[in-house]
Amino acid sequence: MERKVKFVQYGCGKMGKYLMRYGIEKGGELVGAFDMNPALHGKDVSFVIGDDYPEVGIKINDSKDAEAILKEVKPDVCIVATRSTVAEIADIYRICAKLGINAISTCEEALYPWNSSPALTAELDELAKKGGCTLTGVGYCDLYWGTMVTNFMGAQANVTKIVGSSWYNVEDYGIALAEGHGAGLTIDEFNKTIGAYNDYSSDEIKKVVESGEYVPSYMWNQNGWLCSKLGLHVKSQVQKCIPTTWPTDLESSTLGFTVKAGDVTGMRAVVTTETEEGITLETECVGKVYAPEEYDKNEWTLYGEPESSLVCNKPATVELTCANIINRIPQLIDAQPGYVTTDKFPYNIYCIRPLNEYVKTK
Repeated sequence: MERKVKFVQYGCGKMGKYLMRYGIEKGGELVGAFDMNPALHGKDVSFVIGDDYPEVGIKINDSKDAEAILKEVKPDVCIVATRSTVAEIADIYRICAKLGINAISTCEEALYPWNSSPALTAELDELAKKGGCTLTGVGYCDLYWGTMVTNFMGAQANVTKIVGSSWYNVEDYGIALAEGHGAGLTIDEFNKTIGAYNDYSSDEIKKVVESGEYVPSYMWNQNGWLCSKLGLHVKSQVQKCIPTTWPTDLESSTLGFTVKAGDVTGMRAVVTTETEEGITLETECVGKVYAPEEYDKNEWTLYGEPESSLVCNKPATVELTCANIINRIPQLIDAQPGYVTTDKFPYNIYCIRPLNEYVKTK
């Protein structure tokens, strides 16, 4: 592509701060920004980026005005950083599809929604194909739970089991994610809501997930992504959500209140997938309000020959999420129309040169 990649930011919160700066620094041209928070409306995006960032000349608009402004500025890409389920970002994805604008999101379910919201994903896929654009979901999980693992498997003679664990502080991602992990609930409230499906069989949990009655953990989608990337066929998949607690009070700036000692700080969500090929996936995500001594970590072990482990302590999860999205933009633009998950993309690369130089589509 001979000109700069034009992008807009939809959602100017904790993630948008990095997404806009990284996009600009990678040679992209920011042509619009949107947020639902009235306190941000009319402010230059530099207000969100912070750290005395120079004025960009792009004001933050009300999300309600997105469609009209998108028609006017005609970006190549809309970066969506708002909520955690595909149902919650579907409206902006429908708008992008109608206008023929590629869209990419931090939404965790969006990484592989085919095994959690198949009907809605099929609808968005059809709309994107009609609009001649691509919709997808990307983030930290795309690499640290995905391509890092599948690429690592290339050095294995045999794999019988994949075990993964990832910890993250819900304080870093906003209230939607914190509430989705049960932070602030009592144990009884957690067990009656998030943990109510722990004893469901594979068929039972699949039914309530696909009906929209129950939103599974991120590893539900991640195991689907891994199986698709590896060419594995799922026989069964179940999930257990286990509340985490702490013996003393913990302040939560995201929730806006103190999580009392013994109440739920978050959860461990363990997803077990059995495949026809005999490889078992046992993965967990641990999202919680951290105590002072806790930190992000990412651990994966491949059982087989040889037994191999990857450990990454204290990853900068927010920054890695945002940088991975920006580096995926050229592949997004070049991808075939439809809802195309990143297991169908090439492995991501670090863009040394401006983004447009990696875009093959003219």
